[in-house]
Amino acid sequence: MEQNILTLSEVAERISGGKTLLLAGDERLLAQLPKGNWIGGSIPYFVAPLQGGMVSREVIFSTDISDLAASVEIKAYDENGLGQVYCEGGENGFSVIIIPALSEAHHSFAVNAPNYKNFGAKPLVGWVAGVHLDDLGKISPKVFNGKTGTVNTQNAVVMHVALAPGKAVDVGIMNIFDQGDGDILTFRQDGFTAREVVVNGVAENFAVYIARKGLDTKLPLVADYYGAKVNVSFQSAGDKDGVVKFYAPVFSGVRYKHARPVEDYAKTFADEMAKLGVSDKKVIFSCNCILNFLYLGLEGKDTAPFVGPVTFGEIAYQLLNQTLVYIQAD
Repeated sequence: MEQNILTLSEVAERISGGKTLLLAGDERLLAQLPKGNWIGGSIPYFVAPLQGGMVSREVIFSTDISDLAASVEIKAYDENGLGQVYCEGGENGFSVIIIPALSEAHHSFAVNAPNYKNFGAKPLVGWVAGVHLDDLGKISPKVFNGKTGTVNTQNAVVMHVALAPGKAVDVGIMNIFDQGDGDILTFRQDGFTAREVVVNGVAENFAVYIARKGLDTKLPLVADYYGAKVNVSFQSAGDKDGVVKFYAPVFSGVRYKHARPVEDYAKTFADEMAKLGVSDKKVIFSCNCILNFLYLGLEGKDTAPFVGPVTFGEIAYQLLNQTLVYIQAD
């Protein structure tokens, strides 16, 4: 199962040869590919096996899952249809989802996924498609349905994979952040923005609180979801109206804490990878966060066995931030 950066012609050849592929690359390249068993999302950031972290509009990162898949079904989901994503696909399998950043589907999935029917009943992984950071606000992130050849800026595309006999998969995440020892923070509304935060039971303006406490917004808020650490990353620490923006939603009733400071991002990341003890022969897909790419200085750095797209959000059952997501296969 190949995971590597390829040229446009190399990817086209594999598609024409019947390979089942998960693709990430510049929209200009993805738009030129033939129809076939593939889905893709726009992004020019990757971690490659030989080059390490890299930025390129001229190559495509290809994850070949052909050996795993007995069959695949590719479907588009709008914001209303996403609620059925866990109910569809084969019994023995998994699904890969790609959602365009800032889309209706992105917002709906982020806020509502934990309440979907049959949530978590089978593995769902994927990423949020993005753009080069220089193009933010100029170009819309896009997803590609290789079966139909269609491109979309608002809907998600999902590949439901029925596993070949004797195959099994397991979803993993790596999060270098822990809850700090500070205040307990809660919110009264779900969403990607918050003007008010409840600090140890007392409400105040969140932007004022961030400034008063001198919080480092490179560090996310961290919640404990039944033993799993889930991050909410800061997009901005407060606009002129005092509204704080996030890259993933906060949820009412969930207790958050600001993350414990990380003295050496790169060392901590490497240490956590070593703790996982994951074999590169078993990892068949992974994606990492653009914020990790930037804050860890991953350009040119090796993160083997984890290679793949660097994204605007990671998905392991629900939307995650500043997290590495991967699939292992047996």
